[in-house]
Amino acid sequence: MNKNNIEKTINEKFSNVKIAVIGDLMLDQYLWGGVSRISPEAPVPVVRIERKTCSLGGSGNVAHNLVALGCQARLIGVVGADTEADILRSEMLCLNIPTDGLVPDPNRPTTIKTRVISGSQQLIRLDNEFTAAVNQEIERDLLERSIAELDHVNLVILSDYSKGVLTDNFLKTFLPIAKQKQIPVLVDPKRSDYTSYSGATVITPNRAESELALKRSLVSDRDFELAGQELQQKYSLDAVLMTRSEKGMTLFLQGKAYHFPTQAREVFDISGAGDAVIAILAASLAAGLSWTEAVELSNLGAGVAVQKVGTAPVYKEELLQVLEQEGISSTNSKVLRLPDLIRQLAAWKAQGKKIVFTNGCFDLLHVGHVVYLEKAKALGDILIVGLNTDNSVTRLKGPERPLVTEADRARVLASLSFVDGVTLFEQDTPIDLIMAIKPDVLVKGADYRQEEVVGANFVQSYQGQVALIPLVDDRSTTKIVNKIAKAVPILN
Repeated sequence: MNKNNIEKTINEKFSNVKIAVIGDLMLDQYLWGGVSRISPEAPVPVVRIERKTCSLGGSGNVAHNLVALGCQARLIGVVGADTEADILRSEMLCLNIPTDGLVPDPNRPTTIKTRVISGSQQLIRLDNEFTAAVNQEIERDLLERSIAELDHVNLVILSDYSKGVLTDNFLKTFLPIAKQKQIPVLVDPKRSDYTSYSGATVITPNRAESELALKRSLVSDRDFELAGQELQQKYSLDAVLMTRSEKGMTLFLQGKAYHFPTQAREVFDISGAGDAVIAILAASLAAGLSWTEAVELSNLGAGVAVQKVGTAPVYKEELLQVLEQEGISSTNSKVLRLPDLIRQLAAWKAQGKKIVFTNGCFDLLHVGHVVYLEKAKALGDILIVGLNTDNSVTRLKGPERPLVTEADRARVLASLSFVDGVTLFEQDTPIDLIMAIKPDVLVKGADYRQEEVVGANFVQSYQGQVALIPLVDDRSTTKIVNKIAKAVPILN
């Protein structure tokens, strides 16, 4: 993988990419709450609803991913004449996605998927939908809008959730015209018969969808190689990309199979992972990356998507960060150079995360440090620790310090679950770091007065918070060092 080329493409070319997403548009509704008891009426949990959120789902989530990547997205789909359609339009406008591609159908409701979530666990999903094919008038309107869009985009994604929008007639009419105009078409298929997708550029089925279409089980790499070859030849496709969950992806292209393994990641929710994959693949191909580069990037993006709860998009900053960390262990990946940290912070801030910052030497990490950092993390969502380099510690503490090298100190801090990022600074104070990070909360120990805290005035200038955390009594690195020094003569 040529990381430099891919990073340059993401930064310089994604913003010029224009992609139309055509297909089944949905409203994803989330009911968030806590569970503390089982219902006396039935053996089910009682969820106390605390908040409700809505986002674009189905083809809308694909478009949301494209916007999050920095691309220009167009959406063409069907909505009902209802309140949910108004919410969808509002969500689209917030993302700068034009709403003129929506075709209202008074005879069907806007598709809604409602998920009830407690913590990071989805408890149940409720679907309100009408899956019969749209009538001829609506189909004709969709076709006219879709064909007209071919003159203004670099690529098209067909997001088929089998909800009746992408009819056989639509596909058989649209795909040849797109091919004639040399506009690539990527298809995320859900139906069992792929005949109507014939002539598309690529289809991206997951394992279950591939097995359904081929009517056989797929287990080994060889199974997927043969499956890709069969699908490509049978449906006159340029390529087939099969996603395989924890086994990664298999691309079949020009008579050859390519396997892309995943990196081990904690999986919270697979909702929307397929949408992220096809969006990243489309953006990459439209921006000029090769097939293998585009799939490698999509594979990395899928790893980001499954670590989120719900159908949250993968942001450009997150993709750049995971690209930079590709092949690095999760603990080491928390230790970030400032440019990488700024990139990651942009992604966190885009998600509405509250950023907490503190700093120190953390030489000989002890329980006082741990309690302090735990309390700091409790003040927000993301805890960033600025760590003095060895040279900085020596200037501040004397020639005998530090006792532990900066690399080891950083690694130990990064191993703490409540620390989200560690970055080194060479200066005697972290003011430059604080000004670069712009944390929501600046934390120091209560042995300081607020006016003594470096960066306090700057953080308060944009309504940030300065917090002073009480220290654990009788716990300090100096006391540990003195105790060891006293014990050395006895040991000798």
